[in-house]
Amino acid sequence: MGRKKLKIQRLEDLKARQAKYSKRKTGILKKAKELNILCEVDVVLLFFSPSGRPTLFVGQNSTGLSSILKRLSNLSFEEREERRAYTIEMLKKIYENSESEFDLLSLPHATNADTLKLYEDELQELKDKLVEKSKILRDWRNPNNVEDLNQIKMMEDHLIASLNGLRSRRNQLAMEQQIRERELEGNENLET
Repeated sequence: MGRKKLKIQRLEDLKARQAKYSKRKTGILKKAKELNILCEVDVVLLFFSPSGRPTLFVGQNSTGLSSILKRLSNLSFEEREERRAYTIEMLKKIYENSESEFDLLSLPHATNADTLKLYEDELQELKDKLVEKSKILRDWRNPNNVEDLNQIKMMEDHLIASLNGLRSRRNQLAMEQQIRERELEGNENLET
């Protein structure tokens, strides 16, 4: 006896929606983790629950959210649009094979000029945030410059991320050194 095919549509009951979200979120996080481990791909997932709580997943092998976002931002506008169009086409094919209805109107339809303007606004907003956060991080040496707890939290997060990066690099160098030492020992054993 197989499972019943579920018609994909919005659940009206908030409790049912939250329960379904929780169960499906667990499933997709498991799949993302498996994809990350099996294929060694960088995976980042961001969810907002029906109640507005965020969930962020960054794969184990990933070098961090900031490096993945940096890679994405380094793609040209054309490459990002090409990827978006490809993803929409894949979604259409998936929905064609299912009994669900695919609502093209729910997808963003924007002209290239509109999309470019949107990206420019987003870029300017990110640049402003970067300037603000850089200023805060520059002033971290002087505790008198701290104005609120958010600045302290950001500094703490930055220090933790830096420390984790250093630990990771130290472990990588230690492993490389052990490999070199084993190779040298192997070569010395062959010579004798």
